[in-house]
Amino acid sequence: MPLHVPSAPAPALRSVLAALGSPTAVREARTSALRSVQGPLSAELPLPVHVLDRIAPTGTVPRTRLAAWRFLIRSEGRAIAAADTMLTPDGWSFSHFFEGPYLASTELAVRQAESSPTAYRARLLSIPELYMLTLWLHDDTGDYASGTSDASGGVLAPADVLVPLAPAPPGIAAHRPHRVADLLPVMTLRVGPGPLLSSA
Repeated sequence: MPLHVPSAPAPALRSVLAALGSPTAVREARTSALRSVQGPLSAELPLPVHVLDRIAPTGTVPRTRLAAWRFLIRSEGRAIAAADTMLTPDGWSFSHFFEGPYLASTELAVRQAESSPTAYRARLLSIPELYMLTLWLHDDTGDYASGTSDASGGVLAPADVLVPLAPAPPGIAAHRPHRVADLLPVMTLRVGPGPLLSSA
């Protein structure tokens, strides 16, 4: 079944396109690839970026907050940078360009998810406590039929799938899908007090 990539808010996309069209914004970007590229640039694969501020003990409902919309910036079919937008009092606006290993890792995780037999809604989930970024595959296909699906919704359901992006924290394999119900206890142990005991 297809992977559902949400539509970004129009102001977010407009702000990124305006930044791409601004020689000053591109020249000041901390992305060498973006500064040196020749030819047209496009903003693609918009994904809402949610943040899990605190990994709660098992048994509580983990809630996230929508912090950004992220776009991959492509040149000649290749992702060379990403652009984040942020919510301001006036709405979504451009924040910054960046590059790094998460670009290719995001593309790979999305391609893998597209071959899943289950239809998911794609999001990114940042977990600052573990310096971890995941592709969050949210199973809200029932909401599509009713028209109530919303990218700002922030509850991690036990059956949702998290795919850690590379580089992943030690002991957590990148690009291996995990159900939230299975990965959350592991993450809870990693931020818990005291030394971790190994079963190996």
